[in-house]
Amino acid sequence: MRILLAEDQAMVRGALSALLTLTDDAALGKVEVTEAEDGAQAMALLKQQSFDLLLSDIEMPQHTGLELAQWLQQYQADSSHKTKIIILTTFGRAGYIKRALTAGVEGFLLKDAPTESLLSAIKQVMSGKKVIDPELAISAIGDIDPLNDKERKALRLASEGLSTSDIAAQLFIAEGTLRNYLSEAISKLNATNRIDAARIAKQKGWL
Repeated sequence: MRILLAEDQAMVRGALSALLTLTDDAALGKVEVTEAEDGAQAMALLKQQSFDLLLSDIEMPQHTGLELAQWLQQYQADSSHKTKIIILTTFGRAGYIKRALTAGVEGFLLKDAPTESLLSAIKQVMSGKKVIDPELAISAIGDIDPLNDKERKALRLASEGLSTSDIAAQLFIAEGTLRNYLSEAISKLNATNRIDAARIAKQKGWL
């Protein structure tokens, strides 16, 4: 079984890799783990190799785990091989879960879940089932994410303290267009400014 593990925290990545590689479970067979330290490296590896499972953190540099899942869903749309996806996160935010399900994610687990839960989830997902913590699934029914992808990306970069010109350059858009995106996001979230809007969106799991 080939697993791509995308996690930006080296210690966590190493521990998970060792756990998966050393596991002795007949249902999983021999597990081969390839590590990626951020979303960009994970995306490059997915283009180069075939994996049975993507096990990804959400909050990573370059591309978040959810952006990676959305991209992979489109990238493999016409392929006979579909890589299963399990998201691991420290945060059980409702917005994360909704976006994960929309992106075709089969599993959503908190990082503090027991080891047995992770291995069980992998086996269930590989057998075609979805694994979402029941309480987290219930919490996902409620707030509707009002942001579109462009507004979300603009807010996320704004939350990192980047200037208007720097954000516009990274998104390959004009500064005027960027200001419109940010203005729309601020209005939708009833925020006072871009930083406040980013804070609200992050708390909801929409970034």
